[in-house]
Amino acid sequence: MAKIVISVCGEGRGHATRIATLVEHLINDHEVLVYTSADALSFLRTRFTGEGSQVDVREIPGIVFEYTGGRLDVMRSIAAGLDYQARQLGPLVDRLIRELEVFQADLAITDFEPALPRAASREGIPLVSVDHQHFLLAYDLDALPWSLQWNAWFMSHAVWLYVAEAADTVVSAFFRPPLRRGWEHVVQVGPLLRDAITRAVPRDEGFMVSYLRRHTPFSAIEALADCGIPVKVYGLGGRDHVGNVSFHTINEQRFIDDLAGCTAVVAAAGNQLIGEALHLGKPMLVLPERAHAEQMMNSHFLAGMGCGEFALLEEITCDQVRAFLDNRSRFQPALAPLAGHMDGTPDVLRVIRQRLACTAAGQSAVAVSQDAAGSPAASPASPVRGD
Repeated sequence: MAKIVISVCGEGRGHATRIATLVEHLINDHEVLVYTSADALSFLRTRFTGEGSQVDVREIPGIVFEYTGGRLDVMRSIAAGLDYQARQLGPLVDRLIRELEVFQADLAITDFEPALPRAASREGIPLVSVDHQHFLLAYDLDALPWSLQWNAWFMSHAVWLYVAEAADTVVSAFFRPPLRRGWEHVVQVGPLLRDAITRAVPRDEGFMVSYLRRHTPFSAIEALADCGIPVKVYGLGGRDHVGNVSFHTINEQRFIDDLAGCTAVVAAAGNQLIGEALHLGKPMLVLPERAHAEQMMNSHFLAGMGCGEFALLEEITCDQVRAFLDNRSRFQPALAPLAGHMDGTPDVLRVIRQRLACTAAGQSAVAVSQDAAGSPAASPASPVRGD
């Protein structure tokens, strides 16, 4: 049994869902310690904390997106990130080093969180990076509009700051363009899907399902409210109905049941949910925020695959939603070969097993070397009996 420490970006639920899937597969054979913050903290504690749990979920400070007037504020988000690096990152790394010395981890895994990679490096613990954001560095993005290519170049510097060095780098994405020169070592996998998703049986019960971020403008709700079929919205908490829109608090199993049973998905343009919807063969209308470059990139890749379309969250209209629904059958030819084949979890577990095996082999080699150097015949500290 190995000891594995994991750190997770706390913003949103995509990172948490991805890591929860990994943890579900690791806890049967390994001891797991998880560090995270914000949304991911409550999600993972709800999932794993309880009597008999084998997972220790600990809170750390983390970077979050800043919003102004319901819209992503890029400059405030950058300023918050710089303040985090200047004030909190150093003390957090020192704390993790102390706790890692107690835990005696064999392997570290990070999903776009900056403190654990630094602590693991100083402690000599091998690191596996598993995230979506490394596509900004590793993937050939020539298919994107030039403005998004520029954004990708700008944002890639933040990825360097988060994870400068890893023994293994895994990119989890629903799209898979060629790798850039110099990044051939990167392992490309699909989204990491929960067992409940891979076991779900797709069907069409005549409603749409939606997952929206907490800063969604009311105009987007109004666009969904008059689309002609029921829409079940998650992510905004429980509220009174608005037209055909009903609001539901987060319940993982109910959400998965609705995702499997819907006729289509309209949602924020997060990598994880797009991957789940594609696995279940659901056409998607994604709603990226204008200022959220990563969501815009995901949206372009989805449309390029022929599996859905997108409209800006701030500008979506009822007519656009109705047009998407009326023409959703045109996405089926592209969806059919992907349905049931999106899960990247087995590939990531293979990377982890291989890294643990390499680490164990290295430790064994060191132990053999130390034994040889420390044997009575070779050790200078051993007393030498004269004849």
